[in-house]
Amino acid sequence: MSSCTGMTHLYYGDGKGKTTAAVGLALRCLGAGKKVLFVQFLKNGVSCELAPMQKLGITLWQADDTGKFTFQMNETERLRCCENCTNCMKNVMESALSGEYEAIFLDEVVDAVRLGMIKEELLFTLLKDKPAGLELVLTGHQPDTKLIEACDYVSDIRKVKHPFEKGIAARRGIEY
Repeated sequence: MSSCTGMTHLYYGDGKGKTTAAVGLALRCLGAGKKVLFVQFLKNGVSCELAPMQKLGITLWQADDTGKFTFQMNETERLRCCENCTNCMKNVMESALSGEYEAIFLDEVVDAVRLGMIKEELLFTLLKDKPAGLELVLTGHQPDTKLIEACDYVSDIRKVKHPFEKGIAARRGIEY
């Protein structure tokens, strides 16, 4: 069997499970002996999977420290979030080009681009310039057609039904 170059994955949609799928693949990569970086954009760092992932040897980065949804941020927080996300993305690009990691996961990067926290050209530069062997995984809600076309694997995770619709709040260990 011939060896493959690294590919780009996209988990997107309005359904539950995008980050969960990415975490599962990160663990699979780690189990195969790959060095893994998992970066979260627009999340507050309290999800229950993070501590075990780090304990197992996955490098974790949080791009934002506000702990708020973008619609809850004031202008100062929004500017700080934008700066943090942009700087984090630049660090990701440096790490990718250095060959330090064999798999890089960018959780909610699609939303960070859509909401203007990261310039789209930064993400597309990473896609264009990534080393041949790097596996790159992106998640988020509403990618544009150009991003979908740029990825090798694309999974649309749709919501058919969700307890939130009945007023049930996110549950620790299930939704986060």
